[in-house]
Amino acid sequence: MPSEKLTFTGHTGAELAALFDTPNGPILATAIFAHCFTCSKDIMAAKRISQRLAAAGIAVLRFDFTGLGHSEGEFANTDFTSNVGDLVKAAEHMADIGHPVSLLVGHSLGGAAVLKAAGQIDSVKAVVTIGAPSDPAHVAANFGCHIDEIRKNGSAQVSLAGRGFTITKDFLDDIDSAELLPAIAHMKKALLVLHAPFDQTVSIDNAAEIFTAAKHPKSFITLDNADHLVSKAADAEYAANVIATWATRYLDLAKPAAPIGAPEGVVRVSEADPKGFKQDVDAGPKHHLIADEPIAYGGTDEGFSPYQLMSSGLGACTSMTIRMYARRKKWPLTHVSVDIMHNKIHATDCAECHTETGKVDEFKRVVTLEGDLDADQRKRLLEIADRCPVHRTLHSEISVVTVEA
Repeated sequence: MPSEKLTFTGHTGAELAALFDTPNGPILATAIFAHCFTCSKDIMAAKRISQRLAAAGIAVLRFDFTGLGHSEGEFANTDFTSNVGDLVKAAEHMADIGHPVSLLVGHSLGGAAVLKAAGQIDSVKAVVTIGAPSDPAHVAANFGCHIDEIRKNGSAQVSLAGRGFTITKDFLDDIDSAELLPAIAHMKKALLVLHAPFDQTVSIDNAAEIFTAAKHPKSFITLDNADHLVSKAADAEYAANVIATWATRYLDLAKPAAPIGAPEGVVRVSEADPKGFKQDVDAGPKHHLIADEPIAYGGTDEGFSPYQLMSSGLGACTSMTIRMYARRKKWPLTHVSVDIMHNKIHATDCAECHTETGKVDEFKRVVTLEGDLDADQRKRLLEIADRCPVHRTLHSEISVVTVEA
């Protein structure tokens, strides 16, 4: 997915660095991703979630809060309120450039920030939190024995994830006074809460409080054994798929018009992992699957292989064609299933092939017909299977035209 570097003015007047991840096709909606406390827009979970949403036609702005990552400003002068202000400024900037924000996604303290900011952004229709605290003051647990020093001296240097940050008394006072649950109760946006039950940083009780405070529509999905940062690729992938699927229910994602020469629209395949073979496959904003290769072939085995996708097309078309014929004839076909097996066989073993040397592709199709059908009906339905359009396509001359975008 294309990523464009952007800057906008944050709550304190500092210039904030952002990436705008956009679909390869038309932008159907716009989201903002708010990162976790002292993290950045570039953590893996943010990248994968943005990538997956973009594949569904939802552009994502992910930015570094003031004083973090590549953004200007002093972190020591920020607090929870300024993070919320940065989010509102980000949404205003996107509206100014013609992309009003309809979805907010926030991770950890960023999740608390999107809950607070959502009520201030009229265009937002849905909100997602990942491992978010129900009370911003929860983040003070990261400061340990430094809290007394901060309150006594006005500030202290605190080591977080191996990096030093200046935490001020004003920051502590701000998170202590922040009231999040009333904001959630009056948010009037669809809410998805994602949380891992064994999160050691923000306990699952926080998710329960957020979910209880929110009004419907609301959903809760467990992230099972994920850590707080959702640092495992499989967990980030799961979260990304859940968010993208859930969001399409609450955002107005109009299906793009089919271009001339493609009556069923565009099937778009985008690389999901440049280091492997995983691909996002999308047909419009609502239909998505993953293609991959088996581990033995260098993939991660997280999706259909290319030949499995071909087999699924043949199998689905076969089943549909049989069903249409039986329905028209009013025959008692109660269920149909099709097993497809692909293999490379020697041309000399293929009785129907014109090729006499080398190997050819064989798709073996096993059709199961259920119902009170007589022998003639079963024979006829198997004959109809050969009239499946995909079957005919595989047997006909095919033209594949490749051009650079």
